[in-house]
Amino acid sequence: MHAEPSTPPAAGAAAAPAAPTVHALPDPVSAADAAAEPGSARAVVLTPAPAAPEQPPAQPVGTPALLDRERSILEFNRRVLAQARRPDVPLLERLRYICIVSSNMDEFFEVRFADVLEAFRTPGSGVTELDVDTIAADAHTLIDDQYAAFNDEVMPALMQRGIVVLNHADRDEEQRRWVSQFFHSQVRPLLVPIGLDPAHPFPVVANKSLNFIVQLDGVDAFGRANHIAIVKVPRVLPRVIRLPDKVAGEGRQAFVLLTSVIRAHLAELFPGRNVEAFSQFRVTRDSDLEVDEADLRNLRTALRSGLTTRHFGQAIRLEVVATCPEDLAHFLLKQFSMPSEALYRVNGPVNLVRLNQLIDQAADAPGGPSMRFGRHEPRWPQGRLPRGKSILDVLRDEDVLLHHPFESFEPVVQLLREAVHDPQVLAIKQTVYRTGSESPLMDLLIEAARRGKEVLCVVELKARFDEEANINWAERLEAVGVQVVYGIVGLKTHAKLLLVTRREGGPASARLRRYAHFSTGNYNPKTARLYTDVGYLTSDAELTADADAIFLQLASQGHSRPLKRLLQAPFTLHSQMLALIGRVAASARQGKPARIVVKVNALTDVGLIEALVAAGRDGASIDLIVRGACMLRPGVAGHTDNIRVRSVVGRFLEHTRVLYFRWGATEADETLYLSSADWMSRNMFRRIEVAWPIRSASLRQRVIDECLVPYLHDRQDAWMLQSDGRYERMGNSGPSAQLALVHRFDAGA
Repeated sequence: MHAEPSTPPAAGAAAAPAAPTVHALPDPVSAADAAAEPGSARAVVLTPAPAAPEQPPAQPVGTPALLDRERSILEFNRRVLAQARRPDVPLLERLRYICIVSSNMDEFFEVRFADVLEAFRTPGSGVTELDVDTIAADAHTLIDDQYAAFNDEVMPALMQRGIVVLNHADRDEEQRRWVSQFFHSQVRPLLVPIGLDPAHPFPVVANKSLNFIVQLDGVDAFGRANHIAIVKVPRVLPRVIRLPDKVAGEGRQAFVLLTSVIRAHLAELFPGRNVEAFSQFRVTRDSDLEVDEADLRNLRTALRSGLTTRHFGQAIRLEVVATCPEDLAHFLLKQFSMPSEALYRVNGPVNLVRLNQLIDQAADAPGGPSMRFGRHEPRWPQGRLPRGKSILDVLRDEDVLLHHPFESFEPVVQLLREAVHDPQVLAIKQTVYRTGSESPLMDLLIEAARRGKEVLCVVELKARFDEEANINWAERLEAVGVQVVYGIVGLKTHAKLLLVTRREGGPASARLRRYAHFSTGNYNPKTARLYTDVGYLTSDAELTADADAIFLQLASQGHSRPLKRLLQAPFTLHSQMLALIGRVAASARQGKPARIVVKVNALTDVGLIEALVAAGRDGASIDLIVRGACMLRPGVAGHTDNIRVRSVVGRFLEHTRVLYFRWGATEADETLYLSSADWMSRNMFRRIEVAWPIRSASLRQRVIDECLVPYLHDRQDAWMLQSDGRYERMGNSGPSAQLALVHRFDAGA
């Protein structure tokens, strides 16, 4: 039987949309009702919406043409930019979304577009000049739209709230005097203009460094007519400077950009000469760190060496201000051996990422908090982990699920802290992917080693853009006796595992018991407040034994015993996902309930896409919640009618990976996995990943209620992927999954 939930599953307020419905066994029950009964064994099953026809016509064989991955990434950034244009989003947060787009686009050019260009230069890759031009054109349009939102919407709105960024022409005499004093005392001593001539060649420009190109007339001090100079903007100085209140003007916060300060005093850097023209410029380079793993003796040493040259890879993009003279732009393109299509003229600050400094400063001022998202403090799961009670004691009796950032990451830190100080804990093993330059978890591992415990840490040195932090942690860990390994050459260790081994029982009955933490996200307390992830604490003997087998494999590189519960990439994860999709498809062909709901950050693996398309043709109802790139084309008649793809972009970065499959009408006919892996080929075949089943019916119910159902009901932050690759927003009001979960946990759910 089918039952519509009368309220959004998480919020319990506005009426739920007509689809999707939930199917409750054995009795009708809404997701909200099930969540209110944490001990219930009743399983909520997500059912098709809309229902498939009773007698579907014969379907043609084949898979619709895949969507382009790079253009799909750009579409994701369009959805992020749309957040900056929403009047219901607080003003400083709207500016933050603009900064996020800039940061994302930097990485897009540094990695994704750089790969496209490399493929284009490789014979037989299949990447054509048209492919490159199309992606570049989309990027140009997106960046133009970004600056339009910045100039025409966000900054005027901030000005109305008393927050202004003053250009030189906007500053009054008192403000100009203050800026001049700041320039001469703080900036001028750090500037070294380089006049170009045969003895002063064009300087080496680091990736994403900000510079000025200046065109001069007259002759230099030696009587020579060198007309071009380069001025590097020091990275050690703040890019956004707040004026003192007495200078800013009553009732407002006034800021100046470092580039505006330098621009106002450029002429002073070239006494005796006139500045005819100038422009800011910034170069984005290929920054994917490459090492020849077939010919290296020490991965850490090789990467440490590579970090010194990363900032000077192939130039991919050149940014200049919109008013940059054509001859200066052409000169820069020639210097960096770049085509004209690589030139991006921007109508505003060249590096919008640095405006995060304005957000942080303005947020501290009177009225600033009202322009930010309301404070959300992740909740300690008091009901499941009473404060003051040993977490290990709790895990002996039951598993615990943590949903971040709605619930605190602190229990994970507390678990490790307890293990470090417990004399009966003998060994601790942990993987590290992105833990940050400051980490209480790493400090605790160091303390554990000092206390004489056996500590193994698998540090992934090739976590992109975190290599240096991870190398530094590896060296600190090794210095105190931690056994540090770097995983398997050729495979990134992306699995998130923490394993504690403890001696329990009296002298005559002592035995070893393991406790584990699995997570969809990184061991990083800071990002745990910003990303949605699920952590799983358990002492389940089979799961912990599997985790121990993986650690042994990563350290010894030996053959591991077959895992009983965990799925592991690159061995079983991909094949088992295909098998589960096939099982659902077979159920659909027999006219039985057949349902797939997958929540991941990206879907680009061709094999999984083809299997999903085939299952949809067989009649399975499939919902895909894919935050970023998705190459599957939904809604194609005769092929993907039964597949819906949505993306949710809200306050928090969606990061949870949830995999739900149903192939019948009973509780035994469903399974749900959490995973560290996205559905990309690199995750399935070039990384160490894990997925683990949620065997408890009540915890499985909770994952469905919190991680799937609210997102399928979202009508505020959700976008639906169309068959042509565009995304359409589902609405501006109605249920918001993230907001509903915030309210739910703030209320003590």
